Amino acid sequence: MIPQSPTRREVLYGLAGAGARPLAAQASRKPNVLFVFSDQHRACTMPGEPYNDAAAPVLARLASQGTTFTHCISNYPVCSPYRGILLTGRWPHQTGVIDNAYPLRRDEYSLGEAFTDAGYRTGYVGKWHLDARGTEGHALKPAGDARHGFAEWRAWYNTNPHFDRSHTYDPLTGRQIVPAGYNATLMTDDAIDFIERNKERPWMLALALNPPHPPFHDAPPELIENYPPADLQLRPNAVETVTRGVGGRGQSVRKDLAGYNAHVEGVDLEVGRLEECLARNGLSENTIVIYTSDHGEMLGTHNRTGKRLPHDESCRVPFVVRVPGAPTVRRTDTLLGAIDIFPTVCGLAGVPVPEGCVGRDLSGAVRGEPVEGPEHQFLMHISKSHASGGVNHPAPLFRGIRTRRYTYACGEIGRWCLYDNREDPYQQHNLADDPSRAALMSELDGEVLDYLRQAQDRYPYRVDRT
Repeated sequence: MIPQSPTRREVLYGLAGAGARPLAAQASRKPNVLFVFSDQHRACTMPGEPYNDAAAPVLARLASQGTTFTHCISNYPVCSPYRGILLTGRWPHQTGVIDNAYPLRRDEYSLGEAFTDAGYRTGYVGKWHLDARGTEGHALKPAGDARHGFAEWRAWYNTNPHFDRSHTYDPLTGRQIVPAGYNATLMTDDAIDFIERNKERPWMLALALNPPHPPFHDAPPELIENYPPADLQLRPNAVETVTRGVGGRGQSVRKDLAGYNAHVEGVDLEVGRLEECLARNGLSENTIVIYTSDHGEMLGTHNRTGKRLPHDESCRVPFVVRVPGAPTVRRTDTLLGAIDIFPTVCGLAGVPVPEGCVGRDLSGAVRGEPVEGPEHQFLMHISKSHASGGVNHPAPLFRGIRTRRYTYACGEIGRWCLYDNREDPYQQHNLADDPSRAALMSELDGEVLDYLRQAQDRYPYRVDRT
């Protein structure tokens, strides 16, 4: 028999060699993985953060039992590009997902495939946002490679309206279903069903919830009542009424914040249901639980709404992980980017990290091991062809860098912003025109150019301000 040549995927990810795929029998000793990520949950709306009124006791408990990455950065704070990075561990120009509604190429080796190849039963539930039709999507039973390795794929579409309008497809008939209710609850129902059906074998489940993504006014009414707008705290860099942004001009920031906080509390309640499911089925002590988000939300800070910006409210997101047997009640300032999540989740579960992953396995930071984390995270806004308002979207295209201390970005007009996050945590003083920071910006320019080469990004990087 003539041996078959390795596929592009096998060559790209170093999977063609003998022993690359762990035996399924070994997977029985592996922990389950529950990876929950919401949409548009900024880190500054997590328990314990200043100027935050959102109630999230379940997430607070999870943080007290595990590890919080205080510097988790969404490298590209937009829905589809984040998902492309998450599922492949590669940059947008490498995968083709450079904005919303761009499909993820089918030959990309995914997180789902890595865990399936390691003997896990894999599942994906919730907002998908990785096919060409964006929020409308396709039928639930596509060709296997369109699921990107997930054995069970329960995608939901039209997820921005949070009540009674989101749809999925019957897994047996392919018929569209539009059930009534809050879509975060409906998605969590699907996730609980997956867990209970697969509790006798190792599983990995990704649950992609849509709240607290706007619209904010359609959060559960009984939760909105918990947040009278007049009583809510605004961050020091926020305005009362937004005059710049998409969909937020003229809106009361406090009113939007009330709905946003209610959505955050709604997400917290669903995470609580998942925790109860794990406990009820005797799985708590053998399940890695992770909570994060794809990007943040400006909510009136810097007189902006939405995301697609280098500011912390847009790009700094929660990342809380509880690992059975790992040290507890820990916080780490290890700089974790979306690009590092694929290899880090593999490292936490003992699954081989594909060679094609660009990021780093930072799982040692959770286990209390000395970790040489990255000094920088690449920041980008590549395209707004599919943004709200298209090319007229007010967020500029940019490339930049986030360190533990600094945020730096160059946009279409050259050097755009430099913030000292240690001295100026609300990023109110732009230092890009400060001549005393010229050497620092030149150093950061070099790091950005290195990232552009690594990411195969041909952005015409300019440092002059014209």
